[in-house]
Amino acid sequence: MNLDILAFGAHPDDVEISMGGTILHYIEEGKKVGVIDITEGELGTRGSVETRYAESEESSELLGIHMRHNLQLKDGFFQHNEENLKKIIQQIRRLKPEIVFANSIVDRHPDHARAAKLVAEAAFLSGLSKIHTEWEGEAQTAHRPRLLLHYIQDYLIEPNILFDVTPYMAKKVESIKCYKTQFYDPNSVEPNTPISGKDFFDFLTGRMREFGRPINAEFAEGFTCNKLLGVTDLFNLK
Repeated sequence: MNLDILAFGAHPDDVEISMGGTILHYIEEGKKVGVIDITEGELGTRGSVETRYAESEESSELLGIHMRHNLQLKDGFFQHNEENLKKIIQQIRRLKPEIVFANSIVDRHPDHARAAKLVAEAAFLSGLSKIHTEWEGEAQTAHRPRLLLHYIQDYLIEPNILFDVTPYMAKKVESIKCYKTQFYDPNSVEPNTPISGKDFFDFLTGRMREFGRPINAEFAEGFTCNKLLGVTDLFNLK
């Protein structure tokens, strides 16, 4: 399967929270979109590995994505090393995306920045033909995505790109709420976390309104990029 977009997340739900609207936009346009979860989120305070898989499946169906795969690296302890770089490279070469999205370059959770660096380096290395990888017993060919973007998570980072997702805001929130064990549930007896309170969705809405304001949109998602970007039509810039 050749994808248009491949989004990596350190944990299940990272992608939905940070760029669910962007995914919904491009799914509606007919693009092929996939998600790779790097860990199973097994260290999460609430829920379990089993509930995370069920929740991510429900969310994937709601978003309409074309594939989702979990690398099952160790939550909280995965390392930036050759073995794990090659696991990311395998997925990039297998799915051949044009655009790759990765975690925030710096954030409250250390897994996020570590995953961002891992994916960014793998996206480059994936284009080097002398790095040999296999998938299901077959040698893979080199592939380097045309563009790598990092979504913005808990910490506020100045974005390089603001993407209007106003029409998709309600469905994005619905996809996040598929992760029932992780977010607000007045009947839950599990410990509270920074994202389990009722005010988390107020924070998320406020952040997306803040990103939308400079481009005259009600809601937007923000991304950073480590290279200069070019356009072919200045009249389409907001």
